Amino acid sequence: MQAAARKGAAGDAAAAPAPPTISPQAIQDAKNPKQAAKNSIPGLADLKARAAAAGIMPPARIYATEMQVRLERSLAMPIGYSERLVNFWTNHFAVAATAGQEVRALTGAYEREAIRPHVFGKFHDMLVAATQHAAMLIYLNNAESVGPDSPAGKRGGKGLNENHARELMELHTIGVDGGYTQKDVTQFANILTGWSISRGAEDGTPIGSFMFRAPAHQPGVFTVMGKAYPQPGEQAGLAVLADLARNPHTAQHISHLLVRYFVADDPPKPIVDAVAKAWTDSDGDLLQVSRALVGHQLAWTGEGKFKTPQQFLVSALRALGVTPRPQEALQVLESLGQRPWDPPSPQGFDDRTATWMAPDAMTTRLDAAEQLAALADPKLDPSTLLADITAGGASNETTQAVARAESRTQGLALLLMSPEFQRT
Repeated sequence: MQAAARKGAAGDAAAAPAPPTISPQAIQDAKNPKQAAKNSIPGLADLKARAAAAGIMPPARIYATEMQVRLERSLAMPIGYSERLVNFWTNHFAVAATAGQEVRALTGAYEREAIRPHVFGKFHDMLVAATQHAAMLIYLNNAESVGPDSPAGKRGGKGLNENHARELMELHTIGVDGGYTQKDVTQFANILTGWSISRGAEDGTPIGSFMFRAPAHQPGVFTVMGKAYPQPGEQAGLAVLADLARNPHTAQHISHLLVRYFVADDPPKPIVDAVAKAWTDSDGDLLQVSRALVGHQLAWTGEGKFKTPQQFLVSALRALGVTPRPQEALQVLESLGQRPWDPPSPQGFDDRTATWMAPDAMTTRLDAAEQLAALADPKLDPSTLLADITAGGASNETTQAVARAESRTQGLALLLMSPEFQRT
């Protein structure tokens, strides 16, 4: 994790001006309440057509607008650490825009509402906020998970869905080696039945907000990892989340991922242990965890991490001093294989070098570098920019290659593709 060059990689999430709010219920406003009232949980089909009929911004446009706001925020920040933390946590609690129009419309709101407020707060609070957000409840199918023996379950139709419970344990908290079994997943899934979203006026809460639906909740007392949870209704699920948040496996699992994301594909054990200790000592205070990570001397040694496409795009735009149109930025990220908020699975985007450094991927990245270089100010000198970015520390090979380029655009593209620029 090398020092950010020029303007830095990002900045203080808390100090940044808040972007325009697109509420998580915006797309849900088009729902037909009479039709939804026939079900024990919200209907989630054909919202795109209903949104259009109600004059609500289409999901694709909401997505593009949110992406532009996120990009502009990243470009405006003087220091990069906190924005990179936002990206890490959003990817950790991943939702995918291509999972459906509902999720696509909510991805930006999800990051803004469930992730950003807690980046320097308690992990437990972020865990609950992410778990109860409409984007996650829809993406992992819990909004429609019904207990077989619940009143809604006895009427037939939708049944128990274990996706959310499994990912909460395997990905979001204790990890695959955390000691849970398939039985624990099923028990937890039963506890989470009824965790859904509001239909609005008929439910007495804003459309799309979290709502516990008792008629869909599986009755009984369930045991997860050897502990029974007799709490009524929603409280049992909250109790499980609290225990998962404080489990030592969670501290170790996520600390490993944090160090891998920021420092090295093979995380040095001393820094992982230091970050995990800060986590445990502070009861998951992410400010203390983040300080332990950035303050460890091993975070500043080594060759640095190879940039993911999103990191490459942001750092290239900051270096060149340009802001592309939303569609241009989206096209670059699509070509590089990392559309915002659209990972291939609930595991999120991989951050390891092998994923992004394949020969065909580097060829595509070179094409993107040339495209971005062409947007730069004609007065921008590649050699001067290289010296500025690297503080004079570029290798002789890179310095000569940039200086001998056949054109200014080619020189800037070579700078962007240099080993010095490709690593954080």
